[in-house]
Order: sequence, then C-alpha cells, then structure tokens
Amino acid sequence: MDKLLTFPDQSGMTLSIRAKAMLFQDPRSSELLQQVERIARSDATTLIIGETGTGKELIARHIHTQSGRRGPFVAVNCGAFSESLIDAELFGHEAGAFTGATQARSGWFEAANGGTLFLDEIGDLSLALQVKLLRVLQERQVVRLGARQPIPLNVRLVAATNVDLHKAIAADRFRSDLYYRLGVATVHLPPLSERTGDILPLARHFIDVYSGKLNLENVTLAADARAALLSYEWPGNIRELENVIHFALIVCRDNQIAAEDLKLTGISHRHHSHHARQAPSAPPRPSAETFQQQLSALVNSMIDSDQPDLFDRFEEGLVRTAFDTCHRNQVQTARVLGISRNILRTHLKRFGLIGFETAGELGAVGGATGHGELLQH
Repeated sequence: MDKLLTFPDQSGMTLSIRAKAMLFQDPRSSELLQQVERIARSDATTLIIGETGTGKELIARHIHTQSGRRGPFVAVNCGAFSESLIDAELFGHEAGAFTGATQARSGWFEAANGGTLFLDEIGDLSLALQVKLLRVLQERQVVRLGARQPIPLNVRLVAATNVDLHKAIAADRFRSDLYYRLGVATVHLPPLSERTGDILPLARHFIDVYSGKLNLENVTLAADARAALLSYEWPGNIRELENVIHFALIVCRDNQIAAEDLKLTGISHRHHSHHARQAPSAPPRPSAETFQQQLSALVNSMIDSDQPDLFDRFEEGLVRTAFDTCHRNQVQTARVLGISRNILRTHLKRFGLIGFETAGELGAVGGATGHGELLQH
C-alpha cells in the first residue's frame, strides 16, 4: 500500500523533531494503516504509543481526516508548558481567574469542538491535570478556570506518548483509570528499524523534497548508501532519516549519495561485523534482587559517611551516567531512563549538561482556531 502522509504545510516546521512524512510500503506498515483507518471510522478515544520521530502526529492527523469530523484538528504538546499554564490553555479561563488573565479565553478543548484534539506527550501531565482530563472525558464538558458553568463538548481525543505508561502507573506518575479511558483504541507505532520496507522509499521522498530546495536534479542512492541505510538502527527514527538525507544532499558529489555521505551518528546497528560477533559476550545482567542489594549497600554506605544532598547526588549521577553512556543522544537517554524527552531536557539543563535555548526554542504554527500548535525542538 503506497500511501504518503505529510503535514499540510511543511514550510514552517523545519525545526521540529517530529516525523514529517510516513510511507506504508513495509508489510507491517500496511497492516498498521489498515488498523488506523478502521479506528478512524469510529469515535473512540485513541492512544498512540511510539518512540519520538516515528510519526505519531501524522497518524493522529490521518485519524482525524478519515473520521469525517468537520471541526478542526488541534495539536498540543503537553510537555512544553508549566503545569499552571497548560491548565489554563487546555481548559480555558475567565477574566480575573489568575494574575494576568485580563480577559476570558477559550481553551484547546473548546477550540477543537466538533473536531479532534491531539495531546502529545500525555505522560508529562501532572496528576492534578490528569484528574481534570479524566473528568472531561467522562462528562464530555469542560469548566473554564474561574467559571462554574460547564461547556458541552463534542471532541474526539487522540493522545500520544513515547514513555511506558505501565511503568509510570507503577511509579504513581500516571493514573490507571485515565490510561484505560485513553486507550479505548490503542495504536502501537513500531520504530523505523522494524519497518525496513519503508526506509528506502522515505529516503527517496526526502531526496525529492530537499533536491528542489538545493537546486539538484536526478539524485540517486549508491548501492553502498542503500545498504548503510538499511543496516542502521535509526534511534531517531524518521526525523533522523530526514536529517541524514538532507546533509547527504549537501555534501554528495555528481548527484549521487554514497555511504560516506551519510552522517550516521547513532550508537547501534542491527547487523554487526564479523569482528563484533567474535567479541567476548557481555557479563550477565544482575537480577533485580541482586541489583537492589547493591543499590541498598551503596545508599547505606553514603548515609554512614554523612553524604549531603543524597537524593540530588543520585539523581544527577543517574542522568549524567545515562547521558554519557548514550553518547549524549537525548532520544536514547530518555528511552533508557523511561522518561519523556522534555522531562530529560529539564534535568539536563538543571545539571548544566545542555544550555538554555533562546526564546525561539518553542515555535507556534497558528491554525484557524487561533490556537498555536506547539513544536518541540
């Protein structure tokens, strides 16, 4: 099934880490598309689970398009705001509801009335906001901050996450009742490395997209480049593939991309060399019980030595070690730690591992509703 999904307007989205195109030539992708289109015809609340850069928002948009809903598609990144700000943005507020609220404003739920609201990185919502969201889903109405009168809603909710919500529930960071309410229909979006049939078609798509911008014509992929693309693990998924092709077009010669033109910076490959296979096997991982005993011994020794700020030391040590082990790759580090990339970035900034970006770090793409669609950079 040769079907291409892209954003309606890609001109202002070049700084986004999202996947900006999806093709469904791999058998697993074709099966996924059929499932998504069956879900779209219903009105079920949908949870999309997948790594960063796999195309979760493109799937959400396709669900909206295929649903026949006439209202707008409104996309919100839950990890891009502080708790107090996203509360007002999601549910709206009345004039005087808080300092600076000089006039009433509708929230994203109201903006999406009659259409679809896409909540990305749903796992970043605080427990207090999760309670409010659950109430909205149950009662199909929203109450603005500072108001008492509920506003009825006709909104289809599609949520997405790149973290393991089961682990978040076990750690008391996510409500199980909200999880089951969100996951009436669940879409598991495989990483690009498990959809190898899509890799070369997507590469050719991005060659076409960027060739025009770079005034190149008839660019081809050499055999060694095709082999390298297919053997790579793609930790950054489709977005990483787009960046790799863009860079390769800049440095390639004679309108042909060779393997040496591909900037593949991830830490793993699916197919290892013969030498790698001959390498000694890694020592067996300690059992959960052994690990707990080792951790307890370390904590006790630090307590006995009267180490100050024990929690902060452990937290910083964990983040620093994971970040270094993953070669400072934020996507990989977030995956290893089981947290979202936005939460990871907060820790990295706090510990001085990355700098604070400029005010342009978050961009907004306005829609017909007047509400911005937040882009995570």
